[in-house]
Amino acid sequence: MSLKAFGAKLFAKYISKQTMEWANNPVRTQEKTFQKLIDSAKETQFGRDHNFHWINNHSDFCKNVPIRDYEELKGYVQQIIDGKNDVLWPNKPIYFAKTSGTTSGAKYIPITKESIKHQIDASRNAILSYIHETGNTDFVDGKMIFLQGSPILEEKNGIKLGRLSGISAHYIPAYLQKNRLPSWETNCIEDWETKVDKVIEETEDQNMTVIAGIPSWVQMYFEKLNSKTEKKVGDLFKNFQLFIYGGVNYEPYRAKFENLIGRRVDSIELFPASEGFFAYQDSQKEEGMLLLLNSGIFYEFIKADEFFSENPKRHTIGDVELGVDYAMIISSDAGLWAYNIGDTIRFVSLKPYRVIVSGRIKHFISAFGEHVIAKEVEEAIKTAIENTDALVNEFTVAPQTSPQNRELPYHEWFIEFEKPPTDLPEFSNLIEESMKKQNSYYFDLIEGNILQPLKITKIHAGGFQDYMKTIGKLGGQNKVQRLSNDRKVADGLTPFQL
Repeated sequence: MSLKAFGAKLFAKYISKQTMEWANNPVRTQEKTFQKLIDSAKETQFGRDHNFHWINNHSDFCKNVPIRDYEELKGYVQQIIDGKNDVLWPNKPIYFAKTSGTTSGAKYIPITKESIKHQIDASRNAILSYIHETGNTDFVDGKMIFLQGSPILEEKNGIKLGRLSGISAHYIPAYLQKNRLPSWETNCIEDWETKVDKVIEETEDQNMTVIAGIPSWVQMYFEKLNSKTEKKVGDLFKNFQLFIYGGVNYEPYRAKFENLIGRRVDSIELFPASEGFFAYQDSQKEEGMLLLLNSGIFYEFIKADEFFSENPKRHTIGDVELGVDYAMIISSDAGLWAYNIGDTIRFVSLKPYRVIVSGRIKHFISAFGEHVIAKEVEEAIKTAIENTDALVNEFTVAPQTSPQNRELPYHEWFIEFEKPPTDLPEFSNLIEESMKKQNSYYFDLIEGNILQPLKITKIHAGGFQDYMKTIGKLGGQNKVQRLSNDRKVADGLTPFQL
């Protein structure tokens, strides 16, 4: 065993002990986090606006701090962008994580010196947890690849901004730098296809032991490796042992990955976001990811089926239930307060608290990490209708993750035309361009040849009504689901295709 492997084992044991201390005292841990957050932000603009001096408990917090999404927090963020101090959190954030917005273009999520430390610690602890459970340290002496965004950052009034993965690239610990691939220069390449080709050059003859990234991007890397070397990834990298991923559900990719690798490898699921690092898989034997209760985040949970009611109950960690879908609301040392991150989670264990990501609080498509929402597809088809002679009765959108004939995946649009467009390719292209304009993630996936452009499947006249009838949801308050992250609706429409 190398000195690095021996040290990793000792450190993993120490971190595991610390983790057990807070995981075994979840309510007290969250109460301490809550109080620390409130005390720290009393003199901020947000704290004064929301009576933080008078907040002593969760009930007070609920009365004074309503649930917000980014649009409702945007005014405070703009004050920070304009140069004001002490707005959401003491002083200024050190970064803005730039993400795709829902109604107003890009979102700028603040990251403070406190919150970035929690992000980095969580990434490290996920690996240490794996080491402690399995005893496996062989991989620490090999090469590790992290497929991520460019670490080149812009700046707004002294605050650096970029994508979260690019920001995180600045915090790779010194003891991993010699093991880390690709090179800094390659990581800075913006064009994804060029970048992947360069990554392959740098890694194909290396002792790769850990590979990390969003599954859809890693799949492209594996396929290109396979095509270039005519070898399974597992034969090329004989010591490849660990795949680390987050952002999308791995299960739809698992069979394809194991075919590309040629064998099964251990995996660690992460639940990071620009707003915080919420959970990581702490066991290879148990379902779910350990919810991080001591990482500068206070959690509230609203039952998904109550979320859109007038005054839904805001649960804390002590009174959540197994098997219920909750919208997750966070308050954090990044200066986010009662913030709706948009994800729904489900508890699969209460001792300790483990979760799975069950979806989004609204319908969406994110089979490849694109985070497409209903407003975007509705705007896209509106643009196409307004600029052609088409009339549309109904439509829905679903991902096609496993097309035939080795095609790239795509978004499939099921459209019932009252009047088909004279030029269907033009109609399709108008939708495509609108989607790329609205959603930067979708744009990146198309430009990076992870997805091919959308395809339209025509539904016969009355087909959507016939489909709704088959599922017992014709008329009344029932509406056609505009988009979904699986093929359930798509498969149901099969008998009604032209």
